[in-house]
Amino acid sequence: MLAFKSLEIIRLGLDSLRQHKLRSFLTMLGILCGVSAVIAMLAIGEGTSQETQEQFRALGATTIILTGVKPQGLDTSQQRNRWAPVIYGLTYDDAERLQATLPNVEVVIPQRRFALEVGYHHRRMRADVVGTVPWARELAKAPIAHGRFLAGSDERQARNFCVLGAAVAEQLFPYEDPIGQSIRIGSAFFPIVGVMAQRGTPAGRGGGRKTDYNREIYIPLSTSETYFGETFRDATAGSVTSEKVELHEVHVICANVDQVLDTSRAVKELVDRYHKSPDYAMIVPLEQITAAQESGRRFSIMLGAIAAISLLVGGIGIMNIMLASVTERTREIGIRRALGAKKRDITLQFLVETAVISSVGGLLGLAGGVVIPKLIQHFADQRTAVTAWSLAVSLVISLAVGLVFGIYPAWRAAQLDPIEALRHE
Repeated sequence: MLAFKSLEIIRLGLDSLRQHKLRSFLTMLGILCGVSAVIAMLAIGEGTSQETQEQFRALGATTIILTGVKPQGLDTSQQRNRWAPVIYGLTYDDAERLQATLPNVEVVIPQRRFALEVGYHHRRMRADVVGTVPWARELAKAPIAHGRFLAGSDERQARNFCVLGAAVAEQLFPYEDPIGQSIRIGSAFFPIVGVMAQRGTPAGRGGGRKTDYNREIYIPLSTSETYFGETFRDATAGSVTSEKVELHEVHVICANVDQVLDTSRAVKELVDRYHKSPDYAMIVPLEQITAAQESGRRFSIMLGAIAAISLLVGGIGIMNIMLASVTERTREIGIRRALGAKKRDITLQFLVETAVISSVGGLLGLAGGVVIPKLIQHFADQRTAVTAWSLAVSLVISLAVGLVFGIYPAWRAAQLDPIEALRHE
């Protein structure tokens, strides 16, 4: 009997919604827009967070990166002997000490970096030429698209072989296979032995410029010393500058993630002991990954809170329409009460109506919340990521909003005096 009565109340609620299709749809539209907005905002925040974290992970969660930095206020053009180079930055001794001294250091990767013009026949471009060691690729998990990476024999014999980044290969060899061809780097020619696959671009290191892996060219570290040396001179307008930098970067790889933070402090202490001036910078991608995760979480909460205002507006719309419906259906309520309906029956009928509006609006909003981020990603080139938890939370919130804002109209309907309601015109 109780089940039959409950089904009858639900049927009455649905019949009322069917009788006012347009009004029900417009009320539902507020919830639909609110849910879609919440999911889309959270998807934008999640996509931005994932992109940032991937950029730092590309540097390696177990990696500590040291980069040479010219000290502030160092003017090489005002030296007593203008031809004597000013020495700063990282050295081979630094790399050897880090490898030999710190027990948690698995391996050290020294690198040299030059921004040079490279060319193949009539095609020219600027690229970062990186002098590195053969084991750098395995540690960085950098994929090879064609050919091979630098080998140990290339490093030992200082061969002038090179491996191209994906963007360099595409620009210099748009119509042909670069393997076996030779490109000009500076004034020398380098045969190509491999091409890297497309890689993500990490954020600027230590607040510096952004590094694009795809515009890099890799040569053996020993070859970079042979062809480009360690001293750089620039003579312009009667001023001569001379600088000597042994290594531009040193990557310190730890055995596991748990050792990174302690090792980074030990690395800084060891390097500072042999550097009188602050001529290097250190970044720890693990710290930046953690910071990016926290920042992404806060960003998602902020965007979700802003979008939740749309759901609040939708809830207010439900309350407004249901209050108007109570006034409009006063006589109907009086008749039902006179025929024996109890207050809880009237309350349940109106709650059924608000629950149907909010649940259907929420389900349609889920569909919109999945489609809108895809459109944003396609047309605005903004990475988005729709998560299962954002769908579930948005649906639950939409149901809660509908019920919360439907309680007062339902209570008000139940409190109508049956005699006064029957007299209502």
